Amino acid sequence: MTRRIVRNIIQISTAAVITFLLIFFLDRNFRVLPNAIHEYLPTHHAGLVITDITVTTCTSYNPFSSCDLDTSVWHRIDKDLHLGKTLFSHAYLHISRKREEELKEGDKVVMDATVGRLDPSVADAEKAAAKGVDNKNEKWESRPAGLWVKRSSKKGASDSKNAVTGIDVLFGDDAVEAREGWSMTGTPMLLEVGRSVPSAHLTVRRGAEHPPPAKPMLRIRDNGKFKIVQLADLHLSTGVGACRDALPEGQKCEADPRTLDFVTKILEEEKPDLVVLSGDQVNGETAPDTQTAIFKYAQILIKHKIPYVSIFGNHDDEGSMSRAAQMDLIETLPYSLSHAGPESIDGVGNYFIEVLGRGSSSHSALTVYLLDTHAYSPNERKYPGYDWIKPNQIEWFRSTAQGLKKKHREYTHVHMDVAFIHIPLPEYQNGRNLTLVSPWKEPTTAPTFNSGFHDALVEEGVVMVSCGHDHVNEYCAVDFKEDGKPALWMCYAGAAGFGGYAGYGGFHRKIRVFDFDMNEGRINTWKRVEYGEDVGKKIEEVMIVDGGHPVRPMQD
Repeated sequence: MTRRIVRNIIQISTAAVITFLLIFFLDRNFRVLPNAIHEYLPTHHAGLVITDITVTTCTSYNPFSSCDLDTSVWHRIDKDLHLGKTLFSHAYLHISRKREEELKEGDKVVMDATVGRLDPSVADAEKAAAKGVDNKNEKWESRPAGLWVKRSSKKGASDSKNAVTGIDVLFGDDAVEAREGWSMTGTPMLLEVGRSVPSAHLTVRRGAEHPPPAKPMLRIRDNGKFKIVQLADLHLSTGVGACRDALPEGQKCEADPRTLDFVTKILEEEKPDLVVLSGDQVNGETAPDTQTAIFKYAQILIKHKIPYVSIFGNHDDEGSMSRAAQMDLIETLPYSLSHAGPESIDGVGNYFIEVLGRGSSSHSALTVYLLDTHAYSPNERKYPGYDWIKPNQIEWFRSTAQGLKKKHREYTHVHMDVAFIHIPLPEYQNGRNLTLVSPWKEPTTAPTFNSGFHDALVEEGVVMVSCGHDHVNEYCAVDFKEDGKPALWMCYAGAAGFGGYAGYGGFHRKIRVFDFDMNEGRINTWKRVEYGEDVGKKIEEVMIVDGGHPVRPMQD
């Protein structure tokens, strides 16, 4: 009996060893194990290392010209370096990459990459000589478009924190990097294109991929205050962009630098706790690389360490990225609290965030709802113009708001709910006994079909909603319930971006500020202006909520 048990143990052990070796062999060659297991394998880089980089150029009039390379060796970064702006030619960046465990003896790993007209080896040699270091074995290899690559076949090179593990391209002389662990390098790529094509810039990630940054926790300040700055309709481009309806007239104006200078100034003066980007951050028509445009505003917010949330307008996804792809990217950026929201309802960016009470309170003091108002009407003949918030979004909002009410009642002060959207609601122009602070300046382009979101906001106790979209409208308005009490404040931010239209008698770009005093359950709002005699002032400051309820505007 004992011998039989021992024999069985030996047979099981032998089978287990053989099975393990078989699985190991198959996985090494065919990656049969689940990705979750590989993520825990002891590799320095959880992913791929770059073994080479090159650029291909092709022309449509030459049937033998191709921008494609052997896909078993090369991966093409799917961004035309000419941005589709040249009539016949295209160019693409390609990388060769391997998993670290697949590297063989003699395989080279990219340790550095840059762009320039001169061989970087010369400058490296001078630096090494000054330090008394021998760098004879460190050679740069030339590639097309002014690209230079330094590779190493040394054992363990792929484990170095300097090993290049990611390559990308951004565009325009004002391009910036916003991702952790990434940096732009060298000069613009040397491409044979005209000035109408924004310059292409190489950006690289070195070492292991950074984990997603920790999400900031929003909390009411110790003095009971909380401030939100709403940035509406930035209309950023790939490249500096062209100004539209800029004042003063006749002066040189680059849209994006001027827009972002304005944004930076207001952020530094107002010092908000949260920024709401309420749609049309990207001017799709002039943003053939949407990623570049997104990084421009994100980099400023990251630099100033300001948490931010974003929703989309009707122009954001008219460039190179869908709403879903943009949100996937934005969610990974530092200080971003943006979220795609439930996949089961219409749109991308239906979500809410909570602001906790002061001190160590674990209770929500303020809830901010954000919803996707989509773009253009799906039934232009019957309902011309713009799209509307869908029934399943309204149902999601109602069920979410009702589900949070019990917890919100645990807050010992006045809890408030507010909302942000892009396209205005029909009630912005036809609300009951509508009372405005600041006049209409352009026709309200709300959807012609009313899906009832205004009523849902009122019934669930939301005190204020703010939008963008109509650039020159900058008013706040309150409508009233049947009993004569204020129902809901509806604000416009006014457009901040010079890449979008203005006009209508000389509109100066604006940014709206909301100041919450949780001690009193009060919201005050005002505007800041980019140009004119009111620069530096709070424009049309008005109290819209007091004691946690909408109030009538104070009359002068």
